[in-house]
Amino acid sequence: MNIQVNINLSAPEVNNLTAILQCSQKDLPNIITLYATAASREYIDMIIGQKVFKRGSDILEYRLFLMIEEVFNNLIPDENKVSNLFQTTATESRSLIRSILSKYQYKLKVAIEMSLKNIIESATQESTDADYTVVINSQNLVDELNQMLAKIDGNLPLVSKQRGSVSTFVIKPSSYKKLKGTLPKDK
Repeated sequence: MNIQVNINLSAPEVNNLTAILQCSQKDLPNIITLYATAASREYIDMIIGQKVFKRGSDILEYRLFLMIEEVFNNLIPDENKVSNLFQTTATESRSLIRSILSKYQYKLKVAIEMSLKNIIESATQESTDADYTVVINSQNLVDELNQMLAKIDGNLPLVSKQRGSVSTFVIKPSSYKKLKGTLPKDK
């Protein structure tokens, strides 16, 4: 079923949205359509009784879950992105993401794996035996990598923050090799 909605936005609203969503005015309608699809799914699920929540936190968790599916291309967003969208602090956003990673772990399995795969693929090494470094803006994804390492072999070194950096992390070659071998391959 094709459902269309028209929304009139003022110039300041358009400017705010393009700044928050980091897009151009030309791209805004397509991006808002993704959010509208997630929001419509939320309302439809509520109206037909599939998802009826009593707590506000449950609604926020489900809303973020739907955004991951519809807006974020089935990838886990970082805390900054969630903070911008939900008007929450970094700590609140980290908690919200942690909650959905737990509550929707089976439905988000592919999103988690693809997010971790993107991290591993973006890690770089300065020389053959050097540690890998990678910027990770989500502590939850660092925790997911470390949980994965613990499941593989509890003796592997943790993914750890690079000393003196805000969000650069170090992955030892032994851990990198195991993580790379465990994450899904491209088809």
